[in-house]
Order: sequence, then C-alpha cells, then structure tokens
Amino acid sequence: MTLLVNLIGLALIALIVWYFFLYRKEGVQVTEAGGVQEINITVKGGYDPDTVVVKRGKPVRLHFTRLESALCSEVVVFDKLGQSARLPEGQSVALEFTPAEAGEIPFQCQMGMLRGKVVVT
Repeated sequence: MTLLVNLIGLALIALIVWYFFLYRKEGVQVTEAGGVQEINITVKGGYDPDTVVVKRGKPVRLHFTRLESALCSEVVVFDKLGQSARLPEGQSVALEFTPAEAGEIPFQCQMGMLRGKVVVT
C-alpha cells in the first residue's frame, strides 16, 4: 500500500514538473492582411492564445478583448516595447508595433499573474 501511494505521488510530481517547466506550446501563427499581421486575443483567466508567432519587420496588431471583470486583467503590459493598454471589459483594444529583431516579446497583466509572449521569427 505504501509503495502504491509513493508511486502515485512520484507520478504527480513528474506531471507537475512537465506541465510547468518542460511543456512548451508551439504558438499560433498570425495571419497577414493588407500588410499587417493581426490576431484576436481573448482575456479571461489568461490570454488565449498566450503564444503568438509573427514575422519580424512587418507591422503587428494584437486585438485584446477582455471577457471578465477581474482587476488583474485590466491592463496588458509590454515592458520590452515600453507599451501598455487598458482593457475595458467587453471591448476590443488594438495594440500595434513592428518587431525589428527575432526573439520573444513577453506581455503580462499589471500584477504579473497572466502571461503571454509574442515570438518573432
């Protein structure tokens, strides 16, 4: 019986390590229309999608729509870009930038609890 409980505990620990540290989402490729890369991001308990893949050197427009009243998701912050946007509940807010170099551009709520990233290729 003790062996079974230990094995279950180890399996759960392995699952937690995999989910929080090893699992990587591929990301959603942004569609391009009229020379601008655009995507809709829903904000409800997190960002969906939370990983967005764009091409460098082309304008990007992220449309954030907040579908909750939690104070944490009230603002989205792009520290690396020096930009942020207030997200009124139920309204779409566009944030635009043109990535100059490949890499990752993280974004988060003002409290740092909700996180996402733009992967520039």
